[in-house]
Amino acid sequence: MTNPSSSSLTIDYSDEVAAAKQRGAPIVALESTIITHGMPYPGNLDMARSVETIIREQGAVPATIAVIHGVLHIGLDGAELEALSTTQGAMKLSRADLADLAFAIAERRTGATTVAATMIAAARAGIRVFATGGIGGVHRGAEQSFDISADLDELARTGVIVVCAGAKAILDIPKTLEVLESRGVPVVTYDSENFPAFWSRESGLKSPLMLNSPAAIASFQRTRELLGIEGGMLVANPVPEESEIPREEMEIYITRAIDNAASEGITGKAVTPYLLDNLFRLTDGRSLETNIALVENNARLAAEIAVALAMK
Repeated sequence: MTNPSSSSLTIDYSDEVAAAKQRGAPIVALESTIITHGMPYPGNLDMARSVETIIREQGAVPATIAVIHGVLHIGLDGAELEALSTTQGAMKLSRADLADLAFAIAERRTGATTVAATMIAAARAGIRVFATGGIGGVHRGAEQSFDISADLDELARTGVIVVCAGAKAILDIPKTLEVLESRGVPVVTYDSENFPAFWSRESGLKSPLMLNSPAAIASFQRTRELLGIEGGMLVANPVPEESEIPREEMEIYITRAIDNAASEGITGKAVTPYLLDNLFRLTDGRSLETNIALVENNARLAAEIAVALAMK
């Protein structure tokens, strides 16, 4: 269902999402870069379908977000999801720089949304909960490179609950938490006092806050809204124990991957995809298996939070 919500912006809601909005049903936003840039076909399509199924099983409606030929899509039907999974050269959209969300829409391009862009689109569509894998943050060595993800500023300004497995462990997690604190973003770890590190259940850092039920998280968010507090909330959901790669082991692989990147002169935006590919090979594919498990786990919790928020 296409909704010309302003004279210059057209939003295409899938039939499922449009119906959910009309009846006030809980909706969970999903990013699309994990489909276009996260893993190859057909594994990316299988993962996307699995995540959407999990959300439906919990009583919510999935809304995978992407820009297709300049149209912002909130929710994809089966054919659109499959087409996106085989799209070559899709832009990786954020708030600004060369992959600007508005630029892709204005220029009628096709692109997949990152955490920041998905938050923008979700808020525009009135969706309050978003499930992803891990957020971006402060990169290691940022004191020289000044490389800090737009995700952190977006969390500070956009009122969406982001459910993740923590910050990606290739980042500087202590500095990432410091930036979130300075931006006034509440960081809640679900059912654990320890902040997770994506592939690992623990980062070695105590979580700023801990809540142990979706209802408690929903209540916290409602209270923030009643107080007029702007910005988002980060909910860190540790990867299931049976799927994790322990932090001490993972750090060995990350150090090797970083050393490999330095020796090959990899810099800038090429660093993250290089490291993730390197880690896939160093762990014999376990990093990807864990990634899929944590995304599915986050989708389940996000749906439970969305359902709790929808209860009056």
